[in-house]
Amino acid sequence: MDSRSHTHVTAALRLCLHALLAGLLALVVVRAVGEGAADTAAVVAVTLLTAALYAAGAARSSSVQPKDSAQPTDSARPRTSVQPGTSVQPGTPAGAWWLGGLWVLWAVLLVLSPDALWVAFPLYFLQLHFLPMRWALPAVVVTAAAAITSFVVHRQEIEPGAFIGPLIGAAVAVATVLGYDALFRESERRRELIVELVATRADLAEAERTAGTLAERERLAREIHDTLAQGLSSIQLLLRAAERSLPENAPATPHVRAAREAAQANLAEARSFVRALTPPDLEHGSLAAALERLCARTTAAELTVRFAVSGTPVELPTPYEVALLRTAQSALANTVRHAEARRAEITLSFMDTSVALDVVDDGRGFDPSGAPVPERGTGGDGGFGLPAMRARAGSLGGALSVESAPGQGTAVALTLPLPDTAAERAA
Repeated sequence: MDSRSHTHVTAALRLCLHALLAGLLALVVVRAVGEGAADTAAVVAVTLLTAALYAAGAARSSSVQPKDSAQPTDSARPRTSVQPGTSVQPGTPAGAWWLGGLWVLWAVLLVLSPDALWVAFPLYFLQLHFLPMRWALPAVVVTAAAAITSFVVHRQEIEPGAFIGPLIGAAVAVATVLGYDALFRESERRRELIVELVATRADLAEAERTAGTLAERERLAREIHDTLAQGLSSIQLLLRAAERSLPENAPATPHVRAAREAAQANLAEARSFVRALTPPDLEHGSLAAALERLCARTTAAELTVRFAVSGTPVELPTPYEVALLRTAQSALANTVRHAEARRAEITLSFMDTSVALDVVDDGRGFDPSGAPVPERGTGGDGGFGLPAMRARAGSLGGALSVESAPGQGTAVALTLPLPDTAAERAA
């Protein structure tokens, strides 16, 4: 009976409640007039006053639209968010006073006519709807007791039906309202889950698009670097050698020099393409800076991530930086998702002939040779798991090692051989 939920079912229930109360009040008037009792005029007057008060409150309640969803009360039933005392709404002083006035008029009607006890049934629903549960249940008990007392006083006899009828009506009303509240809460939970699912699906689609874009950018960068840039570099070296072997005043020397300069310009253009296609984290600053930003983004209240550099940093080719950064992202994503760790460390080590990346955490660990490998392979950064990290390391002539055991944390180490410095300078 929540006035906030403007569904067809709720509207039908409200109309049924209005019809039930109107029908029972009409029954009281018809019985009083038909029996020709001495207090018929008083019964009719009190009944009309009760009907007028109920109609005024119902009209005022229906005219007020809820502004938003309020917090549940102690009975866990949703209430309408309105200003206290401004309208006849559940949980407001105006609603309580309106319900109290109805009850007083009904009590007067009980004294005048025994048929008024049937009005207790719609009153049960009103009390359960307008009052918090800690007050609604006692009010229902008092209403049932008043109905039973009226029956005994007017009939001058005690029958089982005098107790069973009002009590069963009260039990049915309480069960109906509580059942509706449970269904409403379940419906709200389902709605929230659907909203969350839709948002998650949109985020997932966006993440997949972003991951696909980054993967394609990396692929193009590798292809340009490994084919076009290397080919232009070789052409430049060959033309430089040819230029040196030709006499200074040879007719072909200017043409060879022009070809070498064109190859050099195109090589610079190809390298600019490679830099433009590198991951965004590497566009602004060095690899060490990108790894430090990654640690800062991942650090949270339950996980502390630290970064350190060992050795003397040297300039690395773009594929090396991409491989090291993606491996760190994937390993750290696995730590966040699966390890339940409190501390993690990323160390970038520059050695004489190789560069190494170590990602160590103190989490729950796993068996690298067992079933948990696929689970930990579902990393949060584009799906790069252990097989993908090994494939990336192998493509650059490196190796990936994983050391872990249940309850002893995990250490992921990527080692890449440094490219020949002289060859790099010549390229």
